[in-house]
Amino acid sequence: MHLKSKFAAALAGMVCATCLLTTHPAEAQRRKKKDKKPVPAATAPSKDSTARPPMMMGGRPKSEPRKFTDVITPKAKADSGMFNVYKQDDKIFVEIPNKILGRDILVVNRMSKAPAGMRVGMFGFGGDQINENVIRFEKGPNNRIFLKNISFAERSKDSTQPMYLSVMNSNIQPIVAAFDIKAFSKDSSGTVLDLTDYINGDNDILFFDGSLKGQLKLGMVQNDRSYIQDVRSYPGNVEVKTVKTYTRSGNSPGPGMPPVGGGFVTLELNSSLVMLPEVPMQPRYFDPRVGYFATGLTDFDADPQGVKKLVMITRWRLEPKAEDMEKFRRGELVEPKKPIVFYIDPATPVKWRKYLIQGVNDWQVAFEQAGFKNAISARMAPTKEEDSTWSLEDARYSAIVYKPSEVPNASGPHVHDPRSGEILESHINWYHNVMRLLRNWYFIQAAPNDERARKMQFDDELMGELIRFVSSHEVGHTLGLRHNFGSSSTYPVEKLRDKEWVKANGHAASIMDYARFNYVAQPGDGISGADLYPRINHYDKWAIEWGYKNVPGTDADSERSTLNKWTINRLQDKKYWFGTETNPDDPRSQNEDLGDNAMKASGYGLKNLQRIMPNLMDWTREENEGYSNLSELYNEVVGQYYRYMGHVAKNVGGIYETPKTVEQSGAVYEVVPKATQKEAVQFLQKELFTTPQWLLDKEVLSRIKGEGPQILLARQEALLGRLLGTSTINKLINAEASSSNTYSPVDYMNDMRKGVFAELYNHKKIDIYRRNLQKAYVNSLANLLKAPNIPQGMPAAFAATIANPTKSDASSIARAQLVQLRSDARVATGGAGDSMSRYHLQDLVERINTILEPKG
Repeated sequence: MHLKSKFAAALAGMVCATCLLTTHPAEAQRRKKKDKKPVPAATAPSKDSTARPPMMMGGRPKSEPRKFTDVITPKAKADSGMFNVYKQDDKIFVEIPNKILGRDILVVNRMSKAPAGMRVGMFGFGGDQINENVIRFEKGPNNRIFLKNISFAERSKDSTQPMYLSVMNSNIQPIVAAFDIKAFSKDSSGTVLDLTDYINGDNDILFFDGSLKGQLKLGMVQNDRSYIQDVRSYPGNVEVKTVKTYTRSGNSPGPGMPPVGGGFVTLELNSSLVMLPEVPMQPRYFDPRVGYFATGLTDFDADPQGVKKLVMITRWRLEPKAEDMEKFRRGELVEPKKPIVFYIDPATPVKWRKYLIQGVNDWQVAFEQAGFKNAISARMAPTKEEDSTWSLEDARYSAIVYKPSEVPNASGPHVHDPRSGEILESHINWYHNVMRLLRNWYFIQAAPNDERARKMQFDDELMGELIRFVSSHEVGHTLGLRHNFGSSSTYPVEKLRDKEWVKANGHAASIMDYARFNYVAQPGDGISGADLYPRINHYDKWAIEWGYKNVPGTDADSERSTLNKWTINRLQDKKYWFGTETNPDDPRSQNEDLGDNAMKASGYGLKNLQRIMPNLMDWTREENEGYSNLSELYNEVVGQYYRYMGHVAKNVGGIYETPKTVEQSGAVYEVVPKATQKEAVQFLQKELFTTPQWLLDKEVLSRIKGEGPQILLARQEALLGRLLGTSTINKLINAEASSSNTYSPVDYMNDMRKGVFAELYNHKKIDIYRRNLQKAYVNSLANLLKAPNIPQGMPAAFAATIANPTKSDASSIARAQLVQLRSDARVATGGAGDSMSRYHLQDLVERINTILEPKG
């Protein structure tokens, strides 16, 4: 499962994956809104709201507020809370207390209900977030209130210094709306605004983000088919629910053809306006050695001789209660002031609810390492009878939202305070078809060791256990944790076959890795059931401790020394190492892999795939059905095979990256050892370039219309793209320049050529699979002689990042290889024992001639 924490990124795809518990009546009663005065906001208006009012512009007459009782009549329906809301004659008035002016308010917008025809990939379902902003209401001239959209990209905190004024002058916040003050509160403590037109209209504060709206091809709001459904106020938030009908443009099928799929779409939208804390949470600064999501800003005070980018992790605000602080200091477990609670969507099928709840509650042990007990829990959402005010769209509540979707995935985004990184809420997206993904994963990786996986419909207990692990993974994201693709690399491969060791340590040190199931374990090792699944483990507990354990008596700056000491001490044990999911060069940081040696782990994985293949037709069989199951699971086998090859290939030209502070010894960047790289090449020659006949089962292919040569070639070509890519060759060249004991690019290319073209030297018949491979190899070498094709209009900065083989020795080495191949092919042609081998070699010679000596 892959986290996407921002609404617009949902369109790119988010990869990320009960005992019926009811709310206690007393708790529900506490949550119910009360008909009292608005909660006072103990803060003064911001500095720019109290500045001298500017002169009137454009000759606009000054608006005169009316008497409160003339605007808000006795027939108005009042709703008290953060703002008092008055519904009167199809109008929406809000009474904003003066003390709230200048306060930061987070606006989170979601689709409550969405049409099926608007879905794009994993986006377009009820509950999906469509926008997020921070706003302020501020007093303006001429009896007006301005609405500002607030950015926190830059800051200067010390208002006594000249820098503060300069930063403020360069960061004026845009006014996105202005409202006449219709009346003042009866006691002059607030102002009354008419928000009807603003809510009825279309804007990118309360509704869709502009870029997302464009990607969804939404046009103008149709006012005659749109309306305000409800506006409700609560002590700390206001909820605005609307129904909007938009025009929607269609997709153009081609020049001169009318658009397809246009017309109108109607959606129910919910906007949550949530008061941000008056005093932001104390931030904790990001450390690349511990994997947290982060938010940042440029601070002009932090570095007196320049500017500094402050990067803060995102985390929940867990603090000991004041009366428990001494216990906390003594190391006793205490309950936080405000625990983390996830609610289970009532739409969730009953039989899966307890597993989702368990997946959340499993994190309690990690928070105990940070000093908190009962810090996180899950429960069923209250019924209307238990709490009529509870809503799934309410941004005060975190939830696991069940989505009736064919998308086989889940994701764990969160909403945070940009000033501090404080996570405020999360809506985990749980797509119905994630169970199909789980079935396929478990079948491919665990069927040789678990008989329960050898069928198309898993028992509820097994599927529930798999749901539990995915639930835990996604919850980890909502706690701020990123993928730790390096955790599995800290375990010795052979230990993953040791039953007792696996029982104690699991098969990966983190559930935040994509280390799905223990595919290294072999039948006879005695490893089954829960010992095949991921678990919240050593790294996860440490990461929660690092992110959430309080360091009393410190601020964000002074605690850094303590945190650094913790980290250095932990990293003496490599199972606490974090490997980012974004490193393209480090073979330790890969998804879907296991163990500290990809060649050994992939070798064991291949043995298990070879056990599945002879049984595939039997294990996918369902009475009165065709062969769609066989086709789907065969493709999964092929995909897993390719995955193993990819794990190995990343070692070639690999560079280890181990972030360190100056207090730690050793290099940050190290080239993968020569012996490891040569081992990887030998593995690929044996398992990828030597035709894997076991994968090309004729009985299977004859039932799914599979074409063996194309199935294999597609995987070989993809790996050749990496192995013979400019980036890989250049990394080998650069490594050789800095050390004599590296895998030289010339030796590497010679090893590759001798393996792929072995028939040229042993005079054996070249079959169709090898002929295809050799043609693809020559084409890859040809690409190293050409400058990359830069798309027209691409910015120079981006174009400069595209590797150009003609500017390095990569093209020189490729040319030499082609010359050698042409010579060897000419010699081998005379000794070819069959016609097709001879034709093929002649063709290779002509291809190389064309590459080396192009005409015209």
